[in-house]
Amino acid sequence: MSFFRRMVIFLSLVSFALSQETFNSKIVEYPENSETQLKECLVEDVQLHCTSWRFAVEANNLSPWKRIPEDCTDYVKDYMTGRETGKDVWIFDVDETLLSNLPYYAAHGYGLEIFDSIKFDEWVEKGMAPAIESSLKLYEEVLNLGFKVILLTGRSERHRNITMENLIKVGFHDWDKLILRSSEDHKKTALTYKSQKRNEMNEEGYRILGNSGDQWSDLLGSSISDRSFKLPNPMYYIP
Repeated sequence: MSFFRRMVIFLSLVSFALSQETFNSKIVEYPENSETQLKECLVEDVQLHCTSWRFAVEANNLSPWKRIPEDCTDYVKDYMTGRETGKDVWIFDVDETLLSNLPYYAAHGYGLEIFDSIKFDEWVEKGMAPAIESSLKLYEEVLNLGFKVILLTGRSERHRNITMENLIKVGFHDWDKLILRSSEDHKKTALTYKSQKRNEMNEEGYRILGNSGDQWSDLLGSSISDRSFKLPNPMYYIP
């Protein structure tokens, strides 16, 4: 037998032995609670399946249909009856979402000029921003549906009073919380700041079902809402 053939046979035997060892080690190390893990995986699969089914139905992508899937009974029950805790929340940004700063930007080139925080703060402190009418209608409808409303804005905490006055003056009312940037938040990007605040809401037991904002940093990051709504704003970008 040639040396080459002997080497091929030897390497084949080594490879087979190693594969057997790996296979056996997997058997030995297989967790004893595999049945529990399997059940958890099945629950997650059902949750994903039923959530996908509901989205398809509500988007009218699955029609006609006569009854819910058999394994989705508990899911639909929880979804339809789980709002009694008063923790369903809709988040709104403020600037260019509820309030329009168009009068300010019209005087500054509609975004052509480099942003001047001092001049913008002077505008904010006038409390003259008008409501965005479509957002006001949505806001009122959200309240009528029983959602709690949380306003999450990049404005500074020192503008709390004037922001509240401006909002109330143009028709916004009955929000649950108005969250503004504290001194610790000013060096954070909007994406980081708003993600952290949404994380805190989740920890407090809120279910974030809707979120409206004009910047992607209002909507992306962690603890995102079930549904996010991006308002158009080509005048400026906030990371």
